Amino acid sequence: MRGGSLWQLGQSITRRLARADKKTIARRHFASDAENLKKTALHDFHVANGGKMVPFAGWSMPIQYKDSIMESTLNCRQNGSLFDVSHMCGLSLKGKDCVPFLEKLVIADVAGLAPGTGTLTVFTNENGGSIDDSVITKVKDDHIYLVVNAGCRDKDLAHIEAHMKSFTAKGGDVSWHIHDERSLLALQGPLAAPVLQHLTKDDLSKLYFGEFRILDINGVSCFLTRTGYSSFCVLMSIPLPPSLSVYLIVCGLSKLNVSNFFGTIYISSSSVFIISCMNRLFGIFNYLFLSITILRYTGEDGFEISVPSERAVDLAKAILEKSEGKVRLTGLGARDSLRLEAGLCLYGNDMEQHVTPVEAGLTWAIGKRRRAEGGFLGAEKILKQLDEGPPVRRVGFFAGGPPARSHSKVHDEQGNPIGEITSGGFSPCLKKNIAMGYVKSGLHKAGTKVKIEVRGKAYDGNITKMPFVPTKYYKPS
Repeated sequence: MRGGSLWQLGQSITRRLARADKKTIARRHFASDAENLKKTALHDFHVANGGKMVPFAGWSMPIQYKDSIMESTLNCRQNGSLFDVSHMCGLSLKGKDCVPFLEKLVIADVAGLAPGTGTLTVFTNENGGSIDDSVITKVKDDHIYLVVNAGCRDKDLAHIEAHMKSFTAKGGDVSWHIHDERSLLALQGPLAAPVLQHLTKDDLSKLYFGEFRILDINGVSCFLTRTGYSSFCVLMSIPLPPSLSVYLIVCGLSKLNVSNFFGTIYISSSSVFIISCMNRLFGIFNYLFLSITILRYTGEDGFEISVPSERAVDLAKAILEKSEGKVRLTGLGARDSLRLEAGLCLYGNDMEQHVTPVEAGLTWAIGKRRRAEGGFLGAEKILKQLDEGPPVRRVGFFAGGPPARSHSKVHDEQGNPIGEITSGGFSPCLKKNIAMGYVKSGLHKAGTKVKIEVRGKAYDGNITKMPFVPTKYYKPS
């Protein structure tokens, strides 16, 4: 059956499922899983406000609310969005040696950060690949605050703990505290600062991109970081129900890892949808499992607010009230289009264990002193790539035809393979298809014409600079 026919079948099945009893489907597939899911302090608040809850990284999280993914994306750009990212893991490293300890694990010049400032960094492995990315903040010389991604939490914490044990065994002074007692809200968009200013006496116009403060917001002490992102990572392995696959299509997720007894295959969102629906209607493919890794950003001005969990709902209500309805609760669904428009990496697609920060276009995150001294895991390979250039480079694409998805092949005009798409989708703001991926060095210049293969057919595309939509980070003029 050809792709077009599959899509028509998918549409037909969609209409049939739309008439199904959604409550019955939800009970059938999620009853046992839902009992084991963690809930953030805002869970009931999400449900009361129309949040459609789905399992993510062991948590029950809203994928969207009453508005569509398209509407949520545009409203974030035009007004603002409030995200619950409390499933992420905030932690503090303390002790007189916390900075040299962290510098063994990341590429940032942590020592060079002024107190109250932060930066994006990458945890690397011995081969120079990327374990995860994180935002780190130097609160004081003996206190580092960082947030690691939800789905990478166990991996990241085990990595940090193993190196911490070795470091302290040699006399190093460092300890940690995981902030499970706090919730994390991300307020993003052009109205973020004026709305939040109503809730604090501190002058937010003096807080710039990447800066951190501990201050009172809505009458409670909060950790406040001025950001342009709202990041998270999700790893999920559950039976594949039709209700979840419908959400996956709406979100436009670009990399799906579907496993059964015959191995692991990578297929498109629409294919997952059709297989899942077959499972619902015909009782086949009973052992399909899905794992997804997600990391998303918005590219807008905004704030991450760490608040004591018992005050999180009050703060969320106050933010929405002060915005007079213009800032909306926004779920997981809108973030992939937001981060893709901002040209930012999706961990698990655009960054993986075998991809170095240089190949991923994150050379700027490697501090000047670190380039000279090294001293972090994988430094030998990374510094060599800085000198000689990487074999591949991450680039952006404008693409014709249907949206390109992860693993779509990229060819030059003569048909020679030169790379692969890692993320792609439709841009709600630009009203066109965009993508990013890797191509061979030397063929990465903006304006280079390419052919992008989607479902066996080649479509015209061209390499372009990123971000696709200009970022709006609040920096000193």
